[in-house]
Amino acid sequence: MTATHHAPAAAESGASATARFKSDKFAAVADTPKERVSLLAREVLSAVHETIRKHKVTYDEYNALKAWLIQVGEDGEWPLFLDVWVEHVVEEVATSHRKGNKGTIEGPYYVPGAPEQGSRRSVPMREGEGGTRCVDGPLTSVDGTPLKDAKVELWHADADSLYTQFAPGIPEWNLHSTFSVEEDGSFEIHTVRPEPYQIPTDGACGKLIAAAGWHAWRPAHLHVKVSAPGHELLTAQLYFPGDEHNDDDIASAVKPELVLDPKPSDGGETVTYDFVLDPA
Repeated sequence: MTATHHAPAAAESGASATARFKSDKFAAVADTPKERVSLLAREVLSAVHETIRKHKVTYDEYNALKAWLIQVGEDGEWPLFLDVWVEHVVEEVATSHRKGNKGTIEGPYYVPGAPEQGSRRSVPMREGEGGTRCVDGPLTSVDGTPLKDAKVELWHADADSLYTQFAPGIPEWNLHSTFSVEEDGSFEIHTVRPEPYQIPTDGACGKLIAAAGWHAWRPAHLHVKVSAPGHELLTAQLYFPGDEHNDDDIASAVKPELVLDPKPSDGGETVTYDFVLDPA
């Protein structure tokens, strides 16, 4: 990897991700039926027990795991761990019925409530924002007919692999906005092309990566959420061709249908991507 980026500190970004999850999604815990909790918990524990028996796990290995699990919590990295290594399978199961666009993971760095910018504008960015100039659009959101009331939310990391509201010194809503669409379902978003980056490696997740001999890289990607009345929410990440980590993404989130086809244009490149939403 030739690009060099500074990952946010694990404790800092982990604490932010944990706090965000508690404020946005923690209520789901209370809504899960006891029978479902019992079923899933027993099967997960049975799988762990079988792994211990199959590989004859020692007490030293067990204690190493126990110490690591404690550190995951102390670093606030449970959202990172689950979103990197588990969420892609949950997303696959939850959306297997869809006939429209493929989705993928949301990740730990989403913040709801991004300000609206209209249908043809730039995301907020700092003067001299790093990255190759990129124009994403016009994009259409259709399900047989244009979805004129659709909303498109876009966010991504900056050139230092940092997300707004999860690292200090970045303006609120930097590279993160919500866009409306026009009568024909089209919209146009101006932003910069992000870079590949490493997930935080100085915390518990980084220790796992080092101990297992894995890499920590994610390919460059744009996050999107596309919604429209009467249709299922689409959460996806859009990737760029030629990225060396499209085939070995640490989060296993890349799908061929989500790889873009950029075309050169004045001052950068243009990407056209049609969104097709499934009726709810």
